[in-house]
Amino acid sequence: MHHEAALISTIAIGFVLAFGFGYIADRLRLPPLVGYLVAGVLMGPYTPGFVADAGLSAQLAEVGVILLMFGVGLHFSTSDLLAVRGIAIPGAIGQIVLATLLGMGMCWLWGWSLGTGLVVGLSLSVASTVVLLKALEERNLVNSPNGRIAVGWLIVEDLAMVLALVLLPAFAEILGGKSVAGHDGGGSDMPLALELAVTLAKVAAFAAIAILLGPKVVPWVLARVARTGSRELFTLSVLAIALGIAYGSAHIFGVSFALGAFFAGVVLSESSFSHKAAADSLPLQDAFSVLFFVSVGMLFDPSILVRRPDAVLAVLAVIIVGKGLIAMGIILLLRFPVGTGLMVSASLAQIGEFSFILIALGISTGLVPKEGRDLIVAGALFSIMLNPLVFALMTELQRRMRGAQPAGAAFFGQPHYQALSHELDRIQARNEERSKAHELRLHGLLERFPVLSLVDRQDQEALLLMFRPKSASPGERVIRRGDRADGMYFISSGAVEVQVNDRTIRLEPGAYFGEMALLSGERRTADIVAVDFCQFLVLDRRDFNQFMSRHPAVRAAVAEIAEQRREMNLAPTGSEEARVEEPVPPPR
Repeated sequence: MHHEAALISTIAIGFVLAFGFGYIADRLRLPPLVGYLVAGVLMGPYTPGFVADAGLSAQLAEVGVILLMFGVGLHFSTSDLLAVRGIAIPGAIGQIVLATLLGMGMCWLWGWSLGTGLVVGLSLSVASTVVLLKALEERNLVNSPNGRIAVGWLIVEDLAMVLALVLLPAFAEILGGKSVAGHDGGGSDMPLALELAVTLAKVAAFAAIAILLGPKVVPWVLARVARTGSRELFTLSVLAIALGIAYGSAHIFGVSFALGAFFAGVVLSESSFSHKAAADSLPLQDAFSVLFFVSVGMLFDPSILVRRPDAVLAVLAVIIVGKGLIAMGIILLLRFPVGTGLMVSASLAQIGEFSFILIALGISTGLVPKEGRDLIVAGALFSIMLNPLVFALMTELQRRMRGAQPAGAAFFGQPHYQALSHELDRIQARNEERSKAHELRLHGLLERFPVLSLVDRQDQEALLLMFRPKSASPGERVIRRGDRADGMYFISSGAVEVQVNDRTIRLEPGAYFGEMALLSGERRTADIVAVDFCQFLVLDRRDFNQFMSRHPAVRAAVAEIAEQRREMNLAPTGSEEARVEEPVPPPR
Protein backbone atom coordinates (compact mmCIF):
# COMPACT_ATOMS: atom_id res chain seq x y z
CA MET A 1 0.00 0.00 0.00
CA HIS A 2 1.25 3.49 -0.79
CA HIS A 3 2.80 5.32 2.13
CA GLU A 4 0.36 8.18 1.58
CA ALA A 5 -2.44 5.87 2.72
CA ALA A 6 -0.63 4.50 5.79
CA LEU A 7 -2.40 6.90 8.15
CA ILE A 8 -5.84 6.15 6.71
CA SER A 9 -5.30 2.41 6.72
CA THR A 10 -4.00 2.43 10.29
CA ILE A 11 -7.00 4.38 11.56
CA ALA A 12 -9.56 2.52 9.45
CA ILE A 13 -8.37 -1.02 10.16
CA GLY A 14 -7.66 -0.14 13.79
CA PHE A 15 -11.20 1.10 14.36
CA VAL A 16 -12.80 -1.78 12.43
CA LEU A 17 -10.88 -4.50 14.30
CA ALA A 18 -11.30 -2.71 17.64
CA PHE A 19 -15.05 -2.46 17.08
CA GLY A 20 -15.36 -6.11 16.05
CA PHE A 21 -13.31 -7.60 18.87
CA GLY A 22 -14.63 -5.07 21.38
CA TYR A 23 -18.17 -6.20 20.58
CA ILE A 24 -17.19 -9.87 20.88
CA ALA A 25 -15.52 -9.17 24.23
CA ASP A 26 -18.67 -7.45 25.47
CA ARG A 27 -20.82 -10.40 24.41
CA LEU A 28 -18.46 -12.68 26.35
CA ARG A 29 -18.97 -10.44 29.40
CA LEU A 30 -15.41 -9.15 29.17
CA PRO A 31 -14.40 -5.45 29.16
CA PRO A 32 -14.30 -4.05 25.59
CA LEU A 33 -10.68 -3.00 26.09
CA VAL A 34 -9.72 -6.70 25.98
CA GLY A 35 -11.03 -6.71 22.42
CA TYR A 36 -9.07 -3.56 21.63
CA LEU A 37 -5.85 -5.21 22.84
CA VAL A 38 -6.55 -8.33 20.75
CA ALA A 39 -7.13 -6.10 17.71
CA GLY A 40 -3.74 -4.52 18.31
CA VAL A 41 -2.02 -7.92 18.53
CA LEU A 42 -3.50 -8.88 15.15
CA MET A 43 -2.30 -5.59 13.62
CA GLY A 44 1.21 -5.90 15.06
CA PRO A 45 4.38 -7.15 13.37
CA TYR A 46 4.41 -10.45 15.31
CA THR A 47 1.23 -11.90 13.78
CA PRO A 48 0.47 -12.71 10.11
CA GLY A 49 -1.75 -10.47 8.01
CA PHE A 50 -1.97 -6.69 7.93
CA VAL A 51 0.84 -4.90 9.77
CA ALA A 52 0.03 -1.34 10.77
CA ASP A 53 2.58 1.45 10.95
CA ALA A 54 3.77 1.25 14.57
CA GLY A 55 5.06 4.83 14.57
CA LEU A 56 1.74 6.24 13.37
CA SER A 57 -0.20 4.08 15.82
CA ALA A 58 1.93 5.33 18.70
CA GLN A 59 1.34 8.96 17.71
CA LEU A 60 -2.41 8.42 17.31
CA ALA A 61 -2.43 6.74 20.71
CA GLU A 62 -0.62 9.77 22.16
CA VAL A 63 -3.43 11.98 20.86
CA GLY A 64 -5.87 9.75 22.72
CA VAL A 65 -3.84 10.05 25.92
CA ILE A 66 -3.70 13.84 25.53
CA LEU A 67 -7.47 14.17 25.05
CA LEU A 68 -8.23 11.77 27.88
CA MET A 69 -5.95 13.58 30.31
CA PHE A 70 -7.45 16.88 29.18
CA GLY A 71 -10.89 15.50 30.03
CA VAL A 72 -9.66 14.45 33.47
CA GLY A 73 -8.29 17.92 34.09
CA LEU A 74 -11.68 19.42 33.19
CA HIS A 75 -13.20 17.56 36.14
CA PHE A 76 -10.20 17.96 38.44
CA SER A 77 -9.41 21.36 39.94
CA THR A 78 -6.27 22.73 41.52
CA SER A 79 -8.09 22.55 44.86
CA ASP A 80 -8.55 18.79 44.37
CA LEU A 81 -4.83 18.31 43.78
CA LEU A 82 -3.94 20.31 46.87
CA ALA A 83 -6.52 18.46 48.95
CA VAL A 84 -5.06 14.99 48.22
CA ARG A 85 -1.41 16.03 48.40
CA GLY A 86 -1.04 14.66 51.93
CA ILE A 87 -1.61 11.10 50.72
CA ALA A 88 -0.71 11.32 47.01
CA ILE A 89 2.81 12.76 47.31
CA PRO A 90 4.30 10.51 50.03
CA GLY A 91 2.28 7.54 48.79
CA ALA A 92 3.37 7.80 45.16
CA ILE A 93 7.03 8.46 45.96
CA GLY A 94 7.20 5.66 48.52
CA GLN A 95 5.46 3.24 46.19
CA ILE A 96 7.81 4.07 43.29
CA VAL A 97 10.89 3.51 45.47
CA LEU A 98 9.72 0.20 46.95
CA ALA A 99 8.27 -1.17 43.69
CA THR A 100 11.51 -0.28 41.88
CA LEU A 101 13.53 -2.13 44.51
CA LEU A 102 11.20 -5.13 44.12
CA GLY A 103 11.74 -5.10 40.35
CA MET A 104 15.49 -4.81 40.83
CA GLY A 105 15.45 -7.83 43.12
CA MET A 106 13.57 -9.84 40.50
CA CYS A 107 16.09 -8.88 37.81
CA TRP A 108 18.97 -9.75 40.16
CA LEU A 109 17.55 -13.27 40.48
CA TRP A 110 17.61 -13.50 36.68
CA GLY A 111 21.25 -12.45 36.62
CA TRP A 112 20.63 -9.05 35.07
CA SER A 113 22.76 -6.02 35.95
CA LEU A 114 21.96 -3.27 38.43
CA GLY A 115 21.23 -0.76 35.63
CA THR A 116 18.87 -3.19 33.90
CA GLY A 117 17.06 -3.84 37.15
CA LEU A 118 16.69 -0.12 37.83
CA VAL A 119 15.06 0.59 34.45
CA VAL A 120 12.82 -2.48 34.61
CA GLY A 121 11.88 -1.67 38.21
CA LEU A 122 10.96 1.90 37.33
CA SER A 123 8.91 0.67 34.37
CA LEU A 124 6.97 -1.67 36.65
CA SER A 125 6.45 0.96 39.35
CA VAL A 126 4.43 3.48 37.33
CA ALA A 127 0.80 2.78 36.40
CA SER A 128 -1.12 3.96 33.35
CA THR A 129 -3.41 6.92 33.98
CA VAL A 130 -5.41 6.03 30.86
CA VAL A 131 -6.24 2.54 32.14
CA LEU A 132 -7.12 3.92 35.57
CA LEU A 133 -9.49 6.51 34.11
CA LYS A 134 -11.29 3.93 32.01
CA ALA A 135 -11.74 1.74 35.08
CA LEU A 136 -13.01 4.63 37.21
CA GLU A 137 -15.38 5.86 34.49
CA GLU A 138 -16.91 2.42 34.05
CA ARG A 139 -17.63 2.29 37.81
CA ASN A 140 -18.66 5.96 38.12
CA LEU A 141 -15.86 6.56 40.64
CA VAL A 142 -13.96 9.44 39.01
CA ASN A 143 -15.50 12.00 41.37
CA SER A 144 -15.43 9.80 44.47
CA PRO A 145 -12.85 10.59 47.19
CA ASN A 146 -10.98 7.32 46.55
CA GLY A 147 -11.06 7.97 42.82
CA ARG A 148 -9.60 11.43 43.27
CA ILE A 149 -6.89 10.07 45.55
CA ALA A 150 -5.97 7.48 42.91
CA VAL A 151 -5.85 10.07 40.12
CA GLY A 152 -3.76 12.46 42.26
CA TRP A 153 -1.43 9.56 43.12
CA LEU A 154 -0.83 8.80 39.45
CA ILE A 155 -0.31 12.48 38.60
CA VAL A 156 2.51 12.55 41.17
CA GLU A 157 3.91 9.37 39.59
CA ASP A 158 3.90 11.06 36.18
CA LEU A 159 5.80 14.05 37.59
CA ALA A 160 8.34 11.70 39.15
CA MET A 161 8.83 9.95 35.82
CA VAL A 162 9.63 13.30 34.17
CA LEU A 163 12.64 13.53 36.51
CA ALA A 164 13.53 9.87 35.91
CA LEU A 165 13.67 10.47 32.15
CA VAL A 166 16.16 13.30 32.76
CA LEU A 167 18.33 11.44 35.24
CA LEU A 168 18.50 8.06 33.50
CA PRO A 169 20.57 9.12 30.46
CA ALA A 170 22.89 11.10 32.73
CA PHE A 171 23.62 8.01 34.85
CA ALA A 172 23.57 5.53 31.94
CA GLU A 173 27.34 5.13 31.68
CA ILE A 174 27.75 4.78 35.45
CA LEU A 175 25.10 2.03 35.42
CA GLY A 176 26.90 0.13 32.65
CA GLY A 177 25.18 1.55 29.57
CA LYS A 178 26.09 4.19 27.03
CA SER A 179 25.29 7.87 26.64
CA VAL A 180 22.72 8.89 24.06
CA ALA A 181 23.87 11.88 22.06
CA GLY A 182 21.16 14.42 21.39
CA HIS A 183 18.79 12.96 23.93
CA ASP A 184 17.35 15.30 26.55
CA GLY A 185 19.56 14.73 29.49
CA GLY A 186 22.14 12.73 27.57
CA GLY A 187 25.10 13.90 25.55
CA SER A 188 25.03 17.24 27.35
CA ASP A 189 28.03 19.10 28.78
CA MET A 190 25.84 20.57 31.53
CA PRO A 191 26.67 19.28 35.04
CA LEU A 192 24.09 16.86 36.38
CA ALA A 193 23.14 19.04 39.37
CA LEU A 194 22.61 22.05 37.11
CA GLU A 195 20.65 19.97 34.60
CA LEU A 196 18.41 18.65 37.35
CA ALA A 197 17.90 22.17 38.69
CA VAL A 198 16.99 23.40 35.20
CA THR A 199 14.49 20.58 34.80
CA LEU A 200 12.87 21.32 38.16
CA ALA A 201 12.77 25.02 37.30
CA LYS A 202 11.06 24.26 33.98
CA VAL A 203 8.43 22.09 35.63
CA ALA A 204 7.85 24.73 38.31
CA ALA A 205 7.61 27.47 35.66
CA PHE A 206 5.10 25.43 33.68
CA ALA A 207 2.98 24.78 36.78
CA ALA A 208 3.11 28.46 37.76
CA ILE A 209 2.09 29.64 34.30
CA ALA A 210 -0.67 27.04 34.10
CA ILE A 211 -2.10 27.86 37.54
CA LEU A 212 -1.60 31.65 37.65
CA LEU A 213 -1.83 32.83 34.05
CA GLY A 214 -3.91 30.07 32.45
CA PRO A 215 -7.22 30.76 34.27
CA LYS A 216 -7.11 34.34 32.98
CA VAL A 217 -6.08 33.75 29.37
CA VAL A 218 -7.84 30.51 28.40
CA PRO A 219 -11.41 31.47 29.51
CA TRP A 220 -10.95 34.88 27.86
CA VAL A 221 -10.07 33.22 24.56
CA LEU A 222 -12.97 30.78 24.77
CA ALA A 223 -15.39 33.58 25.64
CA ARG A 224 -14.43 35.42 22.46
CA VAL A 225 -14.81 32.26 20.41
CA ALA A 226 -18.16 31.36 22.01
CA ARG A 227 -19.51 34.81 21.15
CA THR A 228 -19.14 33.97 17.47
CA GLY A 229 -21.91 31.39 17.89
CA SER A 230 -19.96 28.88 15.79
CA ARG A 231 -20.06 25.42 17.35
CA GLU A 232 -17.34 24.02 15.11
CA LEU A 233 -15.06 26.96 15.91
CA PHE A 234 -15.59 26.44 19.66
CA THR A 235 -14.81 22.72 19.36
CA LEU A 236 -11.72 23.58 17.34
CA SER A 237 -10.62 26.08 20.00
CA VAL A 238 -10.95 23.41 22.72
CA LEU A 239 -8.82 20.96 20.74
CA ALA A 240 -6.29 23.68 19.92
CA ILE A 241 -5.93 24.52 23.60
CA ALA A 242 -5.60 20.87 24.66
CA LEU A 243 -3.13 19.85 21.96
CA GLY A 244 -1.33 23.20 21.84
CA ILE A 245 -0.62 23.33 25.57
CA ALA A 246 0.36 19.64 25.58
CA TYR A 247 2.81 20.15 22.69
CA GLY A 248 4.20 23.41 24.05
CA SER A 249 4.65 22.02 27.55
CA ALA A 250 6.59 19.04 26.19
CA HIS A 251 8.92 21.04 23.95
CA ILE A 252 9.40 24.14 26.08
CA PHE A 253 9.17 22.86 29.65
CA GLY A 254 10.14 19.21 29.17
CA VAL A 255 7.02 17.67 30.74
CA SER A 256 5.04 14.93 29.03
CA PHE A 257 2.24 15.54 26.55
CA ALA A 258 -0.24 13.89 28.88
CA LEU A 259 0.78 15.98 31.88
CA GLY A 260 0.56 19.19 29.84
CA ALA A 261 -2.91 18.26 28.64
CA PHE A 262 -3.99 17.49 32.20
CA PHE A 263 -2.97 20.94 33.39
CA ALA A 264 -4.72 22.48 30.37
CA GLY A 265 -7.91 20.80 31.55
CA VAL A 266 -7.32 21.94 35.14
CA VAL A 267 -6.93 25.53 33.90
CA LEU A 268 -10.21 25.32 31.99
CA SER A 269 -12.05 23.59 34.83
CA GLU A 270 -12.21 26.87 36.76
CA SER A 271 -14.24 28.57 34.01
CA SER A 272 -17.90 28.31 33.04
CA PHE A 273 -16.93 26.60 29.78
CA SER A 274 -15.72 23.36 31.34
CA HIS A 275 -18.96 21.41 30.78
CA LYS A 276 -19.28 22.52 27.16
CA ALA A 277 -15.60 21.81 26.50
CA ALA A 278 -15.94 18.34 28.04
CA ALA A 279 -19.03 17.55 25.96
CA ASP A 280 -17.38 18.72 22.74
CA SER A 281 -14.16 16.76 23.27
CA LEU A 282 -15.74 13.55 24.63
CA PRO A 283 -16.32 11.79 21.26
CA LEU A 284 -12.72 12.35 20.23
CA GLN A 285 -11.49 11.19 23.64
CA ASP A 286 -13.35 7.91 23.27
CA ALA A 287 -12.23 7.32 19.69
CA PHE A 288 -8.54 8.02 20.17
CA SER A 289 -8.28 6.31 23.56
CA VAL A 290 -9.27 3.10 21.75
CA LEU A 291 -6.18 3.53 19.58
CA PHE A 292 -4.06 3.66 22.74
CA PHE A 293 -5.08 0.11 23.65
CA VAL A 294 -4.65 -0.99 20.03
CA SER A 295 -1.10 0.38 20.03
CA VAL A 296 -0.29 -1.53 23.24
CA GLY A 297 -1.44 -4.75 21.60
CA MET A 298 0.75 -4.05 18.56
CA LEU A 299 3.88 -4.10 20.73
CA PHE A 300 3.20 -7.57 22.09
CA ASP A 301 5.34 -10.50 20.88
CA PRO A 302 3.40 -13.71 21.68
CA SER A 303 6.59 -15.79 21.49
CA ILE A 304 7.65 -14.44 24.89
CA LEU A 305 4.99 -16.70 26.41
CA VAL A 306 6.86 -19.71 25.06
CA ARG A 307 10.39 -18.42 25.66
CA ARG A 308 9.96 -17.04 29.20
CA PRO A 309 6.58 -17.99 30.73
CA ASP A 310 8.07 -17.94 34.23
CA ALA A 311 9.41 -14.42 33.73
CA VAL A 312 6.03 -13.19 32.44
CA LEU A 313 4.33 -14.58 35.55
CA ALA A 314 6.97 -12.97 37.77
CA VAL A 315 6.45 -9.58 36.11
CA LEU A 316 2.67 -9.91 36.54
CA ALA A 317 3.14 -10.84 40.20
CA VAL A 318 5.21 -7.69 40.79
CA ILE A 319 2.64 -5.49 38.99
CA ILE A 320 -0.51 -6.90 40.56
CA VAL A 321 0.50 -8.39 43.90
CA GLY A 322 3.73 -6.61 44.80
CA LYS A 323 2.60 -3.07 43.99
CA GLY A 324 -0.79 -3.73 45.58
CA LEU A 325 0.73 -4.83 48.89
CA ILE A 326 3.16 -1.90 48.87
CA ALA A 327 0.35 0.61 48.25
CA MET A 328 -1.81 -0.99 50.96
CA GLY A 329 1.02 -0.81 53.50
CA ILE A 330 1.78 2.84 52.71
CA ILE A 331 -1.86 3.88 52.95
CA LEU A 332 -2.31 2.14 56.30
CA LEU A 333 0.89 3.83 57.57
CA LEU A 334 -0.62 7.16 56.49
CA ARG A 335 -3.65 6.22 58.64
CA PHE A 336 -6.20 5.94 55.86
CA PRO A 337 -8.84 3.18 55.71
CA VAL A 338 -8.46 -0.20 54.09
CA GLY A 339 -11.07 0.75 51.49
CA THR A 340 -8.80 3.49 50.18
CA GLY A 341 -5.90 1.03 50.13
CA LEU A 342 -7.92 -1.47 48.12
CA MET A 343 -8.95 1.18 45.58
CA VAL A 344 -5.40 2.49 45.10
CA SER A 345 -4.02 -1.06 44.96
CA ALA A 346 -6.43 -1.93 42.15
CA SER A 347 -5.56 1.34 40.39
CA LEU A 348 -1.83 0.53 40.45
CA ALA A 349 -2.23 -3.09 39.32
CA GLN A 350 -1.29 -2.31 35.70
CA ILE A 351 1.36 -0.46 33.69
CA GLY A 352 1.19 1.54 30.49
CA GLU A 353 2.48 4.52 28.54
CA PHE A 354 5.34 5.72 30.80
CA SER A 355 6.57 2.14 31.16
CA PHE A 356 7.04 1.92 27.37
CA ILE A 357 8.90 5.25 27.29
CA LEU A 358 11.23 4.17 30.10
CA ILE A 359 11.98 0.76 28.63
CA ALA A 360 12.62 2.29 25.18
CA LEU A 361 15.07 4.70 26.80
CA GLY A 362 16.69 1.79 28.61
CA ILE A 363 17.21 -0.04 25.30
CA SER A 364 18.64 3.07 23.60
CA THR A 365 21.16 3.51 26.45
CA GLY A 366 22.16 -0.16 26.26
CA LEU A 367 20.91 -0.88 29.77
CA VAL A 368 18.03 -3.22 28.88
CA PRO A 369 18.05 -6.17 26.45
CA LYS A 370 15.15 -6.48 24.01
CA GLU A 371 13.83 -9.35 26.08
CA GLY A 372 13.20 -6.79 28.83
CA ARG A 373 10.96 -4.81 26.50
CA ASP A 374 9.03 -7.97 25.59
CA LEU A 375 8.47 -8.74 29.27
CA ILE A 376 7.30 -5.20 30.04
CA VAL A 377 4.89 -5.21 27.09
CA ALA A 378 3.60 -8.65 28.11
CA GLY A 379 3.16 -7.38 31.67
CA ALA A 380 1.29 -4.33 30.38
CA LEU A 381 -0.97 -6.36 28.10
CA PHE A 382 -2.00 -8.95 30.69
CA SER A 383 -2.21 -6.52 33.61
CA ILE A 384 -4.54 -4.27 31.58
CA MET A 385 -6.67 -7.29 30.67
CA LEU A 386 -6.78 -8.44 34.29
CA ASN A 387 -7.33 -5.00 35.80
CA PRO A 388 -11.17 -5.17 35.65
CA LEU A 389 -10.99 -8.48 37.51
CA VAL A 390 -8.69 -6.92 40.12
CA PHE A 391 -11.12 -4.04 40.60
CA ALA A 392 -14.02 -6.46 41.01
CA LEU A 393 -12.03 -8.49 43.57
CA MET A 394 -11.06 -5.39 45.56
CA THR A 395 -14.66 -4.16 45.53
CA GLU A 396 -15.87 -7.50 46.88
CA LEU A 397 -13.19 -7.48 49.59
CA GLN A 398 -14.17 -3.97 50.58
CA ARG A 399 -17.84 -4.97 50.79
CA ARG A 400 -17.09 -7.98 52.97
CA MET A 401 -14.81 -6.04 55.30
CA ARG A 402 -17.44 -3.34 55.74
CA GLY A 403 -20.00 -5.98 56.64
CA ALA A 404 -17.69 -7.90 58.95
CA GLN A 405 -16.31 -4.99 60.99
CA PRO A 406 -18.69 -2.01 60.90
CA ALA A 407 -17.82 -1.03 64.46
CA GLY A 408 -14.08 -1.04 63.83
CA ALA A 409 -14.14 1.40 60.94
CA ALA A 410 -12.30 4.05 62.95
CA PHE A 411 -9.41 1.64 63.46
CA PHE A 412 -8.85 1.55 59.73
CA GLY A 413 -8.21 5.29 59.48
CA GLN A 414 -11.78 6.44 59.02
CA PRO A 415 -11.22 9.87 60.68
CA HIS A 416 -8.49 10.81 58.19
CA TYR A 417 -10.60 9.60 55.28
CA GLN A 418 -13.66 11.51 56.49
CA ALA A 419 -11.67 14.73 56.86
CA LEU A 420 -10.36 14.42 53.30
CA SER A 421 -13.79 13.36 52.03
CA HIS A 422 -15.41 16.43 53.59
CA GLU A 423 -12.77 18.67 52.02
CA LEU A 424 -13.31 17.13 48.58
CA ASP A 425 -17.09 17.33 49.01
CA ARG A 426 -16.77 21.01 49.90
CA ILE A 427 -14.69 21.66 46.78
CA GLN A 428 -17.14 19.73 44.61
CA ALA A 429 -20.13 21.52 46.16
CA ARG A 430 -18.50 24.87 45.42
CA ASN A 431 -17.94 23.86 41.78
CA GLU A 432 -21.50 22.56 41.49
CA GLU A 433 -22.85 25.76 43.04
CA ARG A 434 -20.98 27.81 40.48
CA SER A 435 -22.33 25.61 37.68
CA LYS A 436 -25.83 25.78 39.14
CA ALA A 437 -25.66 29.57 39.37
CA HIS A 438 -24.72 29.66 35.70
CA GLU A 439 -27.67 27.43 34.83
CA LEU A 440 -30.05 29.53 36.93
CA ARG A 441 -28.86 32.67 35.21
CA LEU A 442 -29.52 31.11 31.83
CA HIS A 443 -32.90 29.78 32.94
CA GLY A 444 -33.85 33.18 34.34
CA LEU A 445 -32.88 34.87 31.09
CA LEU A 446 -35.04 32.53 29.03
CA GLU A 447 -37.92 32.85 31.46
CA ARG A 448 -37.71 36.64 31.46
CA PHE A 449 -37.39 36.90 27.68
CA PRO A 450 -39.39 34.04 26.09
CA VAL A 451 -38.36 35.05 22.59
CA LEU A 452 -34.84 33.77 23.38
CA SER A 453 -36.19 30.26 24.05
CA LEU A 454 -36.28 29.88 20.27
CA VAL A 455 -32.49 29.54 20.38
CA ASP A 456 -31.15 25.98 20.11
CA ARG A 457 -30.22 24.49 23.49
CA GLN A 458 -26.58 23.99 22.55
CA ASP A 459 -26.29 27.68 21.57
CA GLN A 460 -27.86 29.11 24.70
CA GLU A 461 -24.51 29.05 26.55
CA ALA A 462 -23.02 31.35 23.91
CA LEU A 463 -26.08 33.60 24.20
CA LEU A 464 -25.14 34.60 27.76
CA LEU A 465 -21.74 35.76 26.58
CA MET A 466 -23.16 38.08 23.96
CA PHE A 467 -25.02 40.31 26.39
CA ARG A 468 -23.40 43.39 27.87
CA PRO A 469 -24.91 44.68 31.14
CA LYS A 470 -25.92 48.34 31.31
CA SER A 471 -27.77 50.45 33.87
CA ALA A 472 -29.69 53.73 33.81
CA SER A 473 -31.03 56.10 36.48
CA PRO A 474 -34.51 57.68 36.48
CA GLY A 475 -34.72 60.46 33.90
CA GLU A 476 -31.68 59.25 31.95
CA ARG A 477 -32.13 59.15 28.18
CA VAL A 478 -31.19 55.64 27.07
CA ILE A 479 -31.76 56.18 23.34
CA ARG A 480 -31.95 59.51 21.53
CA ARG A 481 -33.89 60.06 18.31
CA GLY A 482 -31.54 60.43 15.34
CA ASP A 483 -28.68 58.42 16.85
CA ARG A 484 -27.14 55.52 15.04
CA ALA A 485 -28.33 52.12 16.27
CA ASP A 486 -25.79 50.71 18.72
CA GLY A 487 -27.66 47.65 19.98
CA MET A 488 -30.85 45.96 21.14
CA TYR A 489 -31.88 46.42 24.79
CA PHE A 490 -33.58 43.82 27.01
CA ILE A 491 -35.10 45.20 30.24
CA SER A 492 -34.13 43.08 33.27
CA SER A 493 -35.51 45.48 35.88
CA GLY A 494 -37.04 48.94 36.02
CA ALA A 495 -39.10 50.61 33.31
CA VAL A 496 -38.64 53.00 30.38
CA GLU A 497 -40.91 55.27 28.35
CA VAL A 498 -40.80 55.33 24.57
CA GLN A 499 -41.59 58.81 23.19
CA VAL A 500 -42.51 58.72 19.50
CA ASN A 501 -44.93 60.84 17.45
CA ASP A 502 -46.45 62.50 20.52
CA ARG A 503 -47.14 59.04 21.88
CA THR A 504 -45.79 57.66 25.16
CA ILE A 505 -45.45 53.90 25.61
CA ARG A 506 -44.27 52.25 28.81
CA LEU A 507 -42.03 49.18 28.64
CA GLU A 508 -41.38 47.05 31.73
CA PRO A 509 -39.20 44.04 32.62
CA GLY A 510 -39.41 41.32 29.99
CA ALA A 511 -39.75 43.79 27.13
CA TYR A 512 -37.07 44.83 24.68
CA PHE A 513 -36.45 47.81 22.41
CA GLY A 514 -33.99 49.15 19.89
CA GLU A 515 -34.48 46.34 17.39
CA MET A 516 -36.28 48.40 14.71
CA ALA A 517 -33.30 50.52 13.72
CA LEU A 518 -31.02 47.47 13.72
CA LEU A 519 -33.34 45.57 11.39
CA SER A 520 -33.90 48.51 9.03
CA GLY A 521 -30.41 49.96 9.18
CA GLU A 522 -31.87 53.44 9.76
CA ARG A 523 -31.29 55.88 12.60
CA ARG A 524 -33.27 55.84 15.83
CA THR A 525 -36.86 57.11 15.45
CA ALA A 526 -37.79 57.51 19.13
CA ASP A 527 -36.52 58.81 22.44
CA ILE A 528 -36.41 56.27 25.25
CA VAL A 529 -36.11 57.52 28.83
CA ALA A 530 -35.67 55.53 32.04
CA VAL A 531 -38.45 56.18 34.55
CA ASP A 532 -36.96 53.93 37.23
CA PHE A 533 -33.58 52.49 38.15
CA CYS A 534 -33.05 50.16 35.17
CA GLN A 535 -30.86 47.18 34.43
CA PHE A 536 -30.48 46.21 30.78
CA LEU A 537 -28.88 43.39 28.82
CA VAL A 538 -27.57 44.89 25.60
CA LEU A 539 -26.90 42.97 22.40
CA ASP A 540 -24.42 45.08 20.42
CA ARG A 541 -25.05 45.74 16.74
CA ARG A 542 -22.35 43.33 15.54
CA ASP A 543 -23.52 40.56 17.85
CA PHE A 544 -27.15 41.30 16.95
CA ASN A 545 -26.52 40.84 13.23
CA GLN A 546 -24.47 37.70 13.79
CA PHE A 547 -26.95 36.26 16.28
CA MET A 548 -30.00 36.91 14.09
CA SER A 549 -28.32 35.43 11.02
CA ARG A 550 -27.72 32.19 12.91
CA HIS A 551 -31.20 32.01 14.43
CA PRO A 552 -33.83 32.85 11.79
CA ALA A 553 -36.71 31.84 14.11
CA VAL A 554 -35.69 34.51 16.63
CA ARG A 555 -35.20 37.05 13.84
CA ALA A 556 -38.67 36.32 12.48
CA ALA A 557 -40.25 36.75 15.95
CA VAL A 558 -38.36 40.02 16.58
CA ALA A 559 -39.19 41.30 13.09
CA GLU A 560 -42.87 40.56 13.69
CA ILE A 561 -42.87 42.62 16.90
CA ALA A 562 -40.93 45.40 15.17
CA GLU A 563 -43.52 45.52 12.37
CA GLN A 564 -46.37 45.75 14.89
CA ARG A 565 -44.60 48.63 16.61
CA ARG A 566 -43.97 50.38 13.32
CA GLU A 567 -47.66 50.18 12.43
CA MET A 568 -48.62 51.47 15.87
CA ASN A 569 -46.21 54.39 15.52
CA LEU A 570 -47.83 55.32 12.20
CA ALA A 571 -51.32 55.24 13.71
CA PRO A 572 -53.15 58.56 14.39
CA THR A 573 -51.29 60.54 17.00
CA GLY A 574 -52.50 60.86 20.52
CA SER A 575 -51.28 60.39 23.98
CA GLU A 576 -51.60 57.00 25.62
CA GLU A 577 -49.81 54.96 28.16
CA ALA A 578 -49.74 51.24 27.66
CA ARG A 579 -47.61 48.32 28.40
CA VAL A 580 -46.51 46.53 25.25
CA GLU A 581 -47.18 42.83 25.52
CA GLU A 582 -44.80 40.85 23.37
CA PRO A 583 -46.60 38.24 21.27
CA VAL A 584 -44.05 35.48 20.76
CA PRO A 585 -44.63 32.49 18.51
CA PRO A 586 -44.26 29.12 20.23
CA PRO A 587 -40.82 27.47 20.03
CA ARG A 588 -40.35 25.24 17.05
